[in-house]
Amino acid sequence: MWPAQLNRGSIAHPEKMKSKTDILVHFGLRVRELRTQNGMSQEQLAFKAGVHRTYIGMIERAEKNVTLISIEKLANALGVSITTLFE
Repeated sequence: MWPAQLNRGSIAHPEKMKSKTDILVHFGLRVRELRTQNGMSQEQLAFKAGVHRTYIGMIERAEKNVTLISIEKLANALGVSITTLFE
């Protein structure tokens, strides 16, 4: 790619980075909210979702960009729809 093309549509733009960060923060807070509403620890949610406990913590702190498969696992473990995770 040419240097001019690298900037077009790149996540290097501050406004795109902000929106990416915002959705990760919102998603993490929502997972934490639903987890605590269900009276679950991070370890319990991780076990039900089939992921490592530290992964749940990283999601809740917006340190991980979650895959669609992980989103489905989390929704199932929390007993909610995928769309509920994004409300």
